[in-house]
Amino acid sequence: MQIINFSHPLTKEQVDRIERLADMHIDRVIDIPSQIDPAEPLEPQIDAMISQTGLTEIEWQSLPLIINLPSLNCSAAMLLAKLHGLCGYFPAIIRLKPVPGSTTTCFEVAEVINLQRVRERAGECRC
Repeated sequence: MQIINFSHPLTKEQVDRIERLADMHIDRVIDIPSQIDPAEPLEPQIDAMISQTGLTEIEWQSLPLIINLPSLNCSAAMLLAKLHGLCGYFPAIIRLKPVPGSTTTCFEVAEVINLQRVRERAGECRC
């Protein structure tokens, strides 16, 4: 399993929790900076982030992936659209939450969400 991290660095504890939730070993975490220039068009910046992963077309379609999305909503939305095109499905994503009662602001992994499963269930509920 590969994690592609478009957000803050993940701690060892967070990666361990992701392994337990996904019930898979994490082979590698690929950290990609996701800061954008708001004065420039977004799509080429997202394309550059995806390119920085170093993954091939075949790897996008065949490797088990979990994505830690960028915090900026427009970046996350465009990244998901692009990844769906590359992978042929929506990838799993990580949801972090603040640790309650912590003295400093820190986050723990709340869940790993299989977006493709969410999308399939939504298609079943059309009225």
